[in-house]
Amino acid sequence: MSTIPITFNGIPSSYTAVGGARRAASTGLSAVLLNRGGRYPRKTLFQELGKAGFDYILSIEGPQRRYDLEDLSGRFPSVRFILLKENVTAGEAVNMAAVELSSPFFFVLWNDHRLFDGITAAKMAALFGGKRLCTVPVVQNSRFETLHTLSAPVFYRGSIKALPEAPERENQFALFPYDWVGLYDRERFLRLGGFDREIVHAHWQLMDFGFRSCLWGEEIRSTQMIRLIHDGASPLTDNTAEHSYRLFYLKNLAPVFRLDHAHLPLRSFPEYLVKTGWDLLTAGFEFFRERRWVRENRRRFRRDARGITDLWEHGESP
Repeated sequence: MSTIPITFNGIPSSYTAVGGARRAASTGLSAVLLNRGGRYPRKTLFQELGKAGFDYILSIEGPQRRYDLEDLSGRFPSVRFILLKENVTAGEAVNMAAVELSSPFFFVLWNDHRLFDGITAAKMAALFGGKRLCTVPVVQNSRFETLHTLSAPVFYRGSIKALPEAPERENQFALFPYDWVGLYDRERFLRLGGFDREIVHAHWQLMDFGFRSCLWGEEIRSTQMIRLIHDGASPLTDNTAEHSYRLFYLKNLAPVFRLDHAHLPLRSFPEYLVKTGWDLLTAGFEFFRERRWVRENRRRFRRDARGITDLWEHGESP
């Protein structure tokens, strides 16, 4: 048992890791299981994931007490339970998994997902491991209808929108991994900085991850060769512009790329001050903190947000 802090950014969260002492396979790919509640058969799910041949299975458990962990740990020695000390965002839970794992690749899914028969960890790792930051699967509901898991970025009346669409062919670009689900390259993920734990709004956390990936030269693409069945209700999209959006805006939309680096120009501050409705001191603190972040990472940028949407419109690689 160990307690490890997560320090991607902001105040660290902690968790306790229990079990998972035995590796079940040697594919280089582990499964990360997020839990959103519901009475789903955990034993059956662990059995199915074990049968698929993942090296380890990490099950992210909420802070509520679980009384079946001792039995499950004994029954499934390759399952490691991550016991949260407090509720965290899904993105931060994925960050925790990336830190805890040693496998070069990991596949994120939820407890209301099921892999199609015939999909194995070895096949997934061989086909997509090391090719890009993240590969997004096709997700279908219980009626085998394909969900709109891809999003394309467009500017509309001065605001950024993510237009959802269903995957229709192999290797399509994805703005972000829908519902955090996908096959991730661990090294690339850690180098990128993972999901921003300070952006607590689900939609803007995913948008931030996707835009930062594109801005910094990484790729997220879809595949028809990995398919999941989603037994639960489809998550609703809430793109309300609140504090999380403001952080997303300053880190992704406001920076301007020139020659070989990006910067957040001072001329952006008056408009930011007006739009936030904050007092000068509060808005100034937020703006100059994120301006410093952009400066520290300026040479990791490969383009700015307008460049991303232009590339997307012309069907070119971000």
